[in-house]
Formats: sequence, structure tokens, C-alpha cells
Amino acid sequence: MTSQGSARHTKYQRIADALRAAIQSGEYGPGDRLPGENDLMATYHVARMTARQALAVLQNEGLAEARKGAGVFVRAFSPLRRRGIQRLAQEQWGSGRSIWSADTEDRQLVVDQIEVREEGASDRVAGALGVPPGTPVWVRGRRFVLDGKPVLFATSHLPSDVVAESAITQIDSGPGGTYARLAELGHKPVHFREEIRSRMPSTAEAERLSLSMGTPVIQIVRTAFAEGGRAVEVNEMTLDSASYVLEYDFDA
Repeated sequence: MTSQGSARHTKYQRIADALRAAIQSGEYGPGDRLPGENDLMATYHVARMTARQALAVLQNEGLAEARKGAGVFVRAFSPLRRRGIQRLAQEQWGSGRSIWSADTEDRQLVVDQIEVREEGASDRVAGALGVPPGTPVWVRGRRFVLDGKPVLFATSHLPSDVVAESAITQIDSGPGGTYARLAELGHKPVHFREEIRSRMPSTAEAERLSLSMGTPVIQIVRTAFAEGGRAVEVNEMTLDSASYVLEYDFDA
């Protein structure tokens, strides 16, 4: 008797499983062209829509990418390993290194879009910072690109009474970034809290990250606290889920 789980494993899923196994075994390497719809139709005796759905599964998983007029290819991009604890250690930003460098190793992460402005805190940001809505905050928005592909954008919100007239309000915040400047201002972060969820992106987010249809994003909201418990930054990050592995390494 066929189980309910097996019954739900449709033809296109079985084809996707076979292609995925071929990629994982090295039969198809990074940059290789996968069998096209016509090839899959002939090999598996299925309709075009079934072949198309099978290829779409691999694209949605981030294993393959479609190139207009050329076909579907094994994705050559290697995911980043986001080391959630090491990257926030004081020895990282305190020595003048960007916290992002903990993720990239010898690869270059480029900020290709940045905006810095002052505005009134939204209800959401005000709640996280523990201030009344509309309280002035400085906003730093950045989009990060790795190997030519947008992988995340991050928006930091910092209380204006803490960072006004500091390098944090400039395009280039200097060595060690925002946390090093906060330390110089007497508001060194001593505790962090991150909240993580996965969801589907908005149209604007999908366009900004150049996401394939059906690719979810990872949303990380980090709050940095100074001595005494005051929240001095709320950073809302949106990551391409196919571009990241989240790693948390800590003692029992």
C-alpha cells in the first residue's frame, strides 16, 4: 500500500530528487548546464509543466539558477557561513575589523548601497529601543554584495542623543564600524539579542536581493545593549536564505 507521504511525492519531485543527487555527487558541477525541459520530458516521459516544476524546485532551493535564453545551471555561488557568536565578539570590532569579515574569510563582501539619515522612530523601532515613538534616531542602511550577488541588506537604528555628530552619522563610520564608535562614545555594547525568522520576501525585497521566485529570506533583528541595559542599536537584517548557513558555536 502506498503511504500518504509517498503519494504526495509527485513526478516533478522525483525528478528534482534525481537532479539534486546528481549535483551532490558531482555529476553536475558548479556552472554546469542541467538537462533542459525537452531533455527531461524525453528521459522521464512527462509533460513540459512537470519538467519545468522539477527545475523550479532546484532554483527555489538555491542549487540552480536560470539564465535567460541559455537554460538552468548549477549555481556556482558558495553560501556564506554566518558565525553568529564569533562575529559579535569585542575582539572582532574592538580591533578595528568589521563584524562582517567573520563571515567572509578570504572573500570580499562589498557594500554597494548605503544611506544614512535621521528620522523619527517607528512604533516597532521605538519599542525595541525603549523610547517613545517619533524619538529621533539615526538610520544606517546598507546592501551587501558577495561575488557579484546581493546577499543581504541591513538597517540599523541608533538613538540620536547617543550618536549625534559622531562618525556613525557619516557614510564611513571608520575601523570597527558602529560598535567601535559606540564604545568610543561611552556606550560600548556588552550584550546582544538576536531574533530569527524565515518568511517569504516582499516584492521590493526580492528585487533588492535579486531572488529567484519562491526563495524565502531570513530576517534577523539584533538589539545591542550597553552597560546598564540601555538598547543602543536595533539592526534589522534581511538575508537571502540560499546564500547563508547560520552557525552558532558555544559551550554547554
